[in-house]
Amino acid sequence: MTDMNLGAAPVVLVTGSTRGIGAGIVDALRARGARVIGHGRNGGPDSIGADLGMPGAPAALWDAALAQVGGQIDVLINNAGQFSDNPVDTPDCAWLDAWEETLRINLTAAAQLSRAAVLHWQANGRPGRIVHIASRAAHRGDSPDHWHYAAAKGGMIALHKTIARGYAHQNILSFAISPGFVATDMAADYLATNDAAALAAQIPLGRVATPQEIARIAVFCAIDAPASMTGTVIDANGASYVR
Repeated sequence: MTDMNLGAAPVVLVTGSTRGIGAGIVDALRARGARVIGHGRNGGPDSIGADLGMPGAPAALWDAALAQVGGQIDVLINNAGQFSDNPVDTPDCAWLDAWEETLRINLTAAAQLSRAAVLHWQANGRPGRIVHIASRAAHRGDSPDHWHYAAAKGGMIALHKTIARGYAHQNILSFAISPGFVATDMAADYLATNDAAALAAQIPLGRVATPQEIARIAVFCAIDAPASMTGTVIDANGASYVR
């Protein structure tokens, strides 16, 4: 890995890897020779099960991943996420429950795993990389039904920048990717219940991104990006939002 001396087969933990962007990242990483530890809420043949909405789950996932690979992880990719409606007129308790669940899964779990990774690399005197799959919503906001999602992704970008600034001198690097809509199951319900033509008209490219496109960017950040790019946020939204 560039500037990191991690060898030809880095060990990478990818959260939310059983479908969509995460599955694409796993395939692309393995094509590059990486050793990948996958994760899904219910686990699977090639993934560790952990419900990241539970407070102890991120730490348990990290420990299980370390045990699976003999005690060394080189790269963490925070990809797991939840995107669900939470209309502003939802009853108070239900609105707050949905808010807190989305922040736990989309932000707090990413922070817990990032903390575990930083402490792991510091304790072993090794370099490391974190790649955060954020969202266009972090920069421009989201729909009125998705305050929680936008807030979580905005927090992820702030988390990413803080890690990049705080640990670059230890060769612990952080990268973030901000996709717009991606053709995944997570976005399918929203895309299906809204005017597809109107949504496409908002994207100069004329279509949503594919999971494979986001995966290629994630693998670049995990393996190829020069160290001087730490702190970078890469937009991937078909020019639907430019900064």
